[in-house]
Amino acid sequence: MPEGDTVWLTARKLHDALAGRALTLSDLRVPRFATADLTGREVLDVTPRGKHLLTRIEGGLTLHSHLRMDGAWRVFAAGERWRGGPAHQIRAVLGNAEHTAVGYRLPVLELLRTQDEDRVVGHLGPDLLGPDWDPGTAERNLLADPGRPLGEALLDQRNLAGIGNVYKSELAFMARVTPWLPVGELAPGVPERLVTTAQRLLEENKTRFDRRTTTTARTPASAGRIGLRPGEQRLFVYGREGRPCLRCGTAIRRAGQDERVTYWCPGCQSGPAA
Repeated sequence: MPEGDTVWLTARKLHDALAGRALTLSDLRVPRFATADLTGREVLDVTPRGKHLLTRIEGGLTLHSHLRMDGAWRVFAAGERWRGGPAHQIRAVLGNAEHTAVGYRLPVLELLRTQDEDRVVGHLGPDLLGPDWDPGTAERNLLADPGRPLGEALLDQRNLAGIGNVYKSELAFMARVTPWLPVGELAPGVPERLVTTAQRLLEENKTRFDRRTTTTARTPASAGRIGLRPGEQRLFVYGREGRPCLRCGTAIRRAGQDERVTYWCPGCQSGPAA
């Protein structure tokens, strides 16, 4: 599932393949921009901003895309067969003499002036993997509405940019509280640890697609007592409904929250349930 770390790695792969080269292939398969022709223009850089991708192109243009739940950019060598889904799911193609970048199932794709980027990303809070990262601001944003459930506050990109459903569930587990606990009821010091842990996790995972929050150092020793080796599972709770908690052995539960799914352990996470 694309979150801030996935978007960062995607941006790096796109930048390595496209930046500094003129486009020889340009195909935007959305009605509003279907006639736009970017061939002959140089790609200047590809920059991630939270969960947004900004591909800046010569002439003051930016191609803005967002992966949301299942969008993806794939990079192929010249002449390589494209893989990533059926042709009707392709929304954008950018290519040069060496590489072709193909965007599949992109729910957001728009061409705008680079000077207008603030219109699409200006609302975002501090970027967990960006040069503007500021843990103090992120913590204050998170606590601005004390009655708001933690899970909803973590997912609000205006508070801090880059957290998605996976990290929301994992961070709540690591803080030993449920995602439904109001942020104003977090114990002193917990909000600060939440934002610093979030930044550390994304930083650790930004260079790989097989995201991991459990390492040998983090996995509780109790995991061995329930038949799991420390570090055996990549994630503590996300996607593990019905399986034993790595900390206490209680079956992990799943429920909806703010129209999204969340996972938690009712045995060792305190606070209200779904």
